[in-house]
Amino acid sequence: MKKNKTAQKSKRTIAQKRENRYGYAFVMPWILGLFIFTLVPMIFSAVLSVCEWDIVTGLKTIKFVGLDNFKRLTVDPDFKKSLIVTFKFCLISIPFYQIISLGIALLLNMRVKFMKSFRLIYFLPSIIPVIASTMIWTQIFGEQGLLNQALKIFGIKGPAWLNNPKTALYALIIMGVWGVGNTMIIYLSGLQGVSAELKEAAAIDGANSFVTFFKIVVPMISPTIFFNVVMAVISSFQYFTQAFVMTEGGPLKSTLFYNLYLYTTAYKNYEMGYAAALAWVMFAIIMVFTLLVIKSSSFWVYYQNDDKI
Repeated sequence: MKKNKTAQKSKRTIAQKRENRYGYAFVMPWILGLFIFTLVPMIFSAVLSVCEWDIVTGLKTIKFVGLDNFKRLTVDPDFKKSLIVTFKFCLISIPFYQIISLGIALLLNMRVKFMKSFRLIYFLPSIIPVIASTMIWTQIFGEQGLLNQALKIFGIKGPAWLNNPKTALYALIIMGVWGVGNTMIIYLSGLQGVSAELKEAAAIDGANSFVTFFKIVVPMISPTIFFNVVMAVISSFQYFTQAFVMTEGGPLKSTLFYNLYLYTTAYKNYEMGYAAALAWVMFAIIMVFTLLVIKSSSFWVYYQNDDKI
């Protein structure tokens, strides 16, 4: 009996080791990718942030300068301008996109004919390549573009949206509504998980649609809202492509986003050390605001069997 038990245990151990080896083999590409394409570049950029390097002359010309790159941030007007533009964009776009996405998701959660087709139509813009959609919107925002032609119908003379410092940033924010499909789909998934019984119980108790939405639906989808807000905070601080293609930071640096300034510093001015310092400051900012959102979640995010409900 003991020999049989020992043999069975030995077989299980061998099978378990074999299974572990297969598991490690499948995970290894991801581990290598993380190490080669994430950890090594992060370490290299951390080293560059305290150095001076123009990227053209080779690694031998890297010069240690200590904290000079970070001290330069305090007197760099473009650094301050890019922070203001980025924070302004985040403060307006994050709640705006969340409200629009949730509103569309509520409409697409209704039970009407051809709803699957409507969902497809609303989601399609988010899978169009960013460059292609950006070029389309550049034409729409032109002085004689489609938007201004539509405003003419109502007797309104529209500005040259992308050439006016007062409107360029808002034009980019408006364009962002085009790509809310991903966020909308996540909200739709959350809405479909809301219990119909709870809504019916609220209706029986005399609650109207407004009360039902804010007292039942919003708390039930608060984990979904939390996820979308965190992702929006991260992506908004990294906003780059649309501004790079449409305005290149202009006019008068009114769309000089932080990530765009970082790119310009690195690949146009060839100041890789200073750009690395900018990157680490951006990493710190994103981390702080993400942690603030996560910390605040204990006050407004509700889960099943949560005694806060």
